[in-house]
Amino acid sequence: QVHVEESGGDLVQTGESLRLSCTASGPPFDHYSVGWFRQAPGKEREGVSCTTWSGETTWYSDSVKGRFTASRDSVKNTRYLQMGDLKPEDTGTYYCAACVSVGGVILPSSVATWGHGTQVTVSS
Repeated sequence: QVHVEESGGDLVQTGESLRLSCTASGPPFDHYSVGWFRQAPGKEREGVSCTTWSGETTWYSDSVKGRFTASRDSVKNTRYLQMGDLKPEDTGTYYCAACVSVGGVILPSSVATWGHGTQVTVSS
């Protein structure tokens, strides 16, 4: 079972950038399609990105497409989410987990495990 720990969240201003990290322990992360999810207070969890296990394809939600970029360092067993042009609506707790993309919707996979997340707050 993969255990994950997210980090890098912070309080930033609108338009600024931030990079989140997700480090895994256990089986290599590259065995899984891995994505980023976020949850704002009072809202349902939303899939933000999902990268196939091969790394060949990454899907992004429409809300972040063109602003966020997912990447990985297989040696460090770590995934990153580079977030640019941040907006107040990007505020939330961000998590990484195993993912699938179904009809363009990013969902946690059946083997997803969850860390504590990292808080991103974007002030206007």
